[in-house]
Amino acid sequence: MNGTVYKSTGSWYTVKSEDGVFYECRIKGKFRTQGIKSTNPVAVGDQVVFELEDHGNESVGVISEILERKNYIIRKSVKLSKQTHIIASNLDQVFLLVTLNNPPTFTSFIDRFLVTAEAYDIPVVLLFNKMDTYSEGEKAEVAYLMDLYTQIGYACIPIEAKGGKNVDKVKQLMKDRTSMFSGHSGVGKSTLVNALEKGLHLKTAEISEQHLQGQHTTTFAEMYDLSFGARIIDTPGIKGFGIVDMEQDEIGDYFPEFFQLKSKCKFNNCLHLDEPKCAVKEALERDEVAWSRYRSYVQMLTGEEENYRTDNYR
Repeated sequence: MNGTVYKSTGSWYTVKSEDGVFYECRIKGKFRTQGIKSTNPVAVGDQVVFELEDHGNESVGVISEILERKNYIIRKSVKLSKQTHIIASNLDQVFLLVTLNNPPTFTSFIDRFLVTAEAYDIPVVLLFNKMDTYSEGEKAEVAYLMDLYTQIGYACIPIEAKGGKNVDKVKQLMKDRTSMFSGHSGVGKSTLVNALEKGLHLKTAEISEQHLQGQHTTTFAEMYDLSFGARIIDTPGIKGFGIVDMEQDEIGDYFPEFFQLKSKCKFNNCLHLDEPKCAVKEALERDEVAWSRYRSYVQMLTGEEENYRTDNYR
């Protein structure tokens, strides 16, 4: 049978078959030995082939094949630096929730996330949450950041998940699509999910409590079918976001504003560091490229892996 993975706990997978029935499945041992460096060979969103086996009074599914992924979001594992973790696959779009404080979302984190999504051709919408909690000065900072990312080409929406402001705009974008929600623990993912679909409250409250205990390495993503024709993948809070499998000379191509200027650089293999007549550095000096974006780029290029939470914007 063919199906879609809706939940993963590391050893068990909830798979929805093509006829809409959910089955608890395990994976065949061979996935463990195929040289997959990922901590989770099967991810939420994967299309899989599975068979049913009878175990006493119940049938258990065994996943024998993962069909080719359209795309996926991947990052380095937090504690196992040589391993990677696929957060979710086969996505139509990602909503990244951003908060100015409680907790702070720094531009270095946003930029790493955006670069990974660009690499796998996944559209990202930035949701600036908790707008009702900010002072006038903080609202001005949010306006600046929204302008910065809008100019690059990213959709930005200010929202109040608790109060419901602009939740309908998010809902419209989600219709008939598979969307992933991501961001640090505490940015309001669960609150937003509850605002979108009241009936999911218990499940998201459970996930939220686990976030507060800091269990993001052992808590897994889960997909839900929503009543308005959307599918949502709710993910555990992410602390850091290590980029994976990118060559030095391609990282700049995943910064859309750098990529546009690349052809004007003197050298076609320009890394935008110390090379003469670099169009990106010239644009930077003219304030046509944001310094926070350039600093994020240099961090990625030089492998400063510990700076996920550096406030490049300040």
